[in-house]
Amino acid sequence: MQPIGVFDSGVGGLSVLKALRQTLPQAQFVYVSDAGHAPYGERDVQHVLERSAAIGRYLVQNHRVSALVVACNTATAAAISTLRADYPSLPIVGVEPALKPAAARTRTGVVGVLATRSTLASEKFAALLQAQDPKVRFVLQACDGLAAAIENADHAQIHQLCARYTQALGPLGSGAGEMDTVVLGCTHYTFAASVLSTLVGTDVALMDAGLPVAQRTASLLQTSDGDGLTADKTEPWVELLTTGSPTALENAARQWLDGTGAVRQLNIV
Repeated sequence: MQPIGVFDSGVGGLSVLKALRQTLPQAQFVYVSDAGHAPYGERDVQHVLERSAAIGRYLVQNHRVSALVVACNTATAAAISTLRADYPSLPIVGVEPALKPAAARTRTGVVGVLATRSTLASEKFAALLQAQDPKVRFVLQACDGLAAAIENADHAQIHQLCARYTQALGPLGSGAGEMDTVVLGCTHYTFAASVLSTLVGTDVALMDAGLPVAQRTASLLQTSDGDGLTADKTEPWVELLTTGSPTALENAARQWLDGTGAVRQLNIV
């Protein structure tokens, strides 16, 4: 089986890759961090479309991927329809904020959403929000700079921004009118979950999309390729590539993933 391609604007997609690895332990992966052209969440839609197209083309042509996982909420919102039109026979899975699971979980009827400004402004997010139970109130908070702080491992800035944005959400807790569920609407934010958990308290659940994306990918591959999820285990299970400096991706992979090799830098145009 050919590898599964995964890409994000930086290290955030490693949270999705980790879930993919747990769900598909015999698969191989090629992960592209487009750090040289980040952050996506604070750039215009055309920029994200062009970068997503370039990376999709690279993964299809150079690695003959068996599936493509867009491990970035912003890129999913901006580009997944175009990618699916360009590669109609390729299983393509995107990431979307976990609004539906959050709506099913909440007991207070109030859900907070932390996401990039681009994701919250997208038509895809608007349609997703419109499709939710009208009895659930969603409080949306754009988190400018948080993905970049996580990308740069700037711990002081991460703490400062998490505190600012969780406070801006409003009252958190299990009481009437309080938020008891918060959606992490950017794959980067999973890596700040320990900080966020401390800030929101034990009565508030944090929800990300890593596991649902992994399960959806596995389902599509089994449908399109039988049970062909076997890889040669003598090979590294993931190849890490970046358009930026390898250091950030190397450090993040060392912290969050096991069994990875060195990061290779490349130019994708």
